[in-house]
Amino acid sequence: MVNICKNVVFLVSLVVWLSFNNQINAQNTKIRGFIEVNSTLQEDELSFGFGEQDLFITSEINDNISFLGETVFKYEGDSINEFNVSIERIVIKYNYKGNHSVLFGKHHTPINYWNDTYHHGRVFFPTIDRPILFKAHIIPIHTTGIALQGQNLGKLKFGYNLMVGNGLASGDIKDNDKYKSITAALQIKPLDKLQLGLAYYNDVISEGSEVHANHFVAEENITQQLLTGTVAYFGSKYEVLAEGTFATSKADALGRSNAFISYLYAGVKIKEKWVPYFRIDNLNYQDDEFYFNNDNTTSFVTGLRYEINYLAVVKLEYQHTDTDILGHMNKLTAQIAIGF
Repeated sequence: MVNICKNVVFLVSLVVWLSFNNQINAQNTKIRGFIEVNSTLQEDELSFGFGEQDLFITSEINDNISFLGETVFKYEGDSINEFNVSIERIVIKYNYKGNHSVLFGKHHTPINYWNDTYHHGRVFFPTIDRPILFKAHIIPIHTTGIALQGQNLGKLKFGYNLMVGNGLASGDIKDNDKYKSITAALQIKPLDKLQLGLAYYNDVISEGSEVHANHFVAEENITQQLLTGTVAYFGSKYEVLAEGTFATSKADALGRSNAFISYLYAGVKIKEKWVPYFRIDNLNYQDDEFYFNNDNTTSFVTGLRYEINYLAVVKLEYQHTDTDILGHMNKLTAQIAIGF
């Protein structure tokens, strides 16, 4: 009797374990990480440090539902003691038909190719850092809301993103006013490795709101509009990425100001692993700019990328920057970026 009971318990335990194990395997959860280590020489000062540590989780719940989560650990600015944990993305995706999906959560706003493609894993960046339009807070990097998405439709591999979400001055938990941001992005891929894109963004920043990115406080309602065009080609030998954003800010008392921000990246692969490259950035503001930091900037980057494999990259880069406010700056940076 005792042996029978033991066998029954063993069989029940085995069935429970197999059932639980099959559920885990069916869920297909993957956890990845990314980190980069940098060495910078600027103004005769040599520094060593590391950037963001990125924890990246994906999970296929079933054939139609999937989850993506991205959490970043990083030091706050130039602080040597304080660091923060930032939830960069939480996206629940429901594929309701073919290549059409609805997405809920915190997204990287699909306002341009760079923000939609390169997130926080520097190992995938073609250069060491993002174009300077990100540091200038030109585009809304994140949007918390709902989106409709289509990918690789038809012969032109047409794609679309339609998103409604919290506005520029809002947090991840709640919108700070009644206005909602709207993003509409369209892409086509007429040739292999070539993508052409157009994106539009609109939001209203209500009076008294503080835009978290640059701590700007609105003295009245401001309508923010962005229009971005993209040409991206990443072939087996040549790489080209050009993007331009036309930004318009409008307010009753302050009037209207325009800014045009662009960058051009180009690289060529030599013997598969070596990629010399350059990037030119330009920030051009009107004299009466009242929303962005009115600092016309031109930057030239040239560098060399060595791809050990797709999860280990070494880069050496020189950057020269001219600004109206800070003048000339030169920087030499080396970086090792890995995924694990």
